[in-house]
Amino acid sequence: MNLVKILPLTALLLLSACDVPQAKNDATATDTLEEAALSTQAQKISYLLGLDNGNNIKSMDIEFDAAAFQSGLNTALAGEQPRLNEEQIAMTIQQFETDMKAKQEAMQSAQQEMLSAQSADNATQGAEFLAANSAKEGVITTESGLQYKVLTPGTGSKPSADSTVEVHYAGRLLDGTEFDSSIKRGVPAQFGVTQVIAGWTEALQLMSEGAKWELYIPADLAYGPGGTGPIGPNATLIFEVELLQANVGSE
Repeated sequence: MNLVKILPLTALLLLSACDVPQAKNDATATDTLEEAALSTQAQKISYLLGLDNGNNIKSMDIEFDAAAFQSGLNTALAGEQPRLNEEQIAMTIQQFETDMKAKQEAMQSAQQEMLSAQSADNATQGAEFLAANSAKEGVITTESGLQYKVLTPGTGSKPSADSTVEVHYAGRLLDGTEFDSSIKRGVPAQFGVTQVIAGWTEALQLMSEGAKWELYIPADLAYGPGGTGPIGPNATLIFEVELLQANVGSE
């Protein structure tokens, strides 16, 4: 790993830092330095370069020694030879790469373990919910495992797989968290019947225009083990769907 890639603005920082005046050893030195250090374009850009490098270093989550950093800065400004020889520099960078790779792998492993646990929990909760829900009055379970309840029957035509429908909907997780709602946005959604999750594709072709249903969609008919956005892996979803138009654009 090239240190220039780690701190891409360091070279510019070194050049700009030459223009920053040193603080005097008195009570007003800090205030005077702060005012003077940001009074010219060179001083302002020097400050921003330092700020950017500081934020970059902080985001890397590494053990950082400010005194050693300042020593390197002083060496470069003075045009002196680095205190580490080429072999030491190469070994240090190699160790840095190794440490960063290990840290990244540990982080990825922890994230995967968390997702696996969440996936298992969601699958269990979903199965329990659907089993109990299937016994409730008015709930119909299809061969695929999709469940729905008719809130308002429709009287119009039914969409086909080739139809573009217009709907109002609200989606929520089993804990009641709403993750999307065209109703709150105040604008109905339009999309092709086959351009949505499998649970929707099946349900829409069973609905008549004007109908409002509540859908209970198993994870394998929704976003599966991958999830998406606020929807976790293997999450069972609940939607309230109103079919406003069964075939947008048809006469």
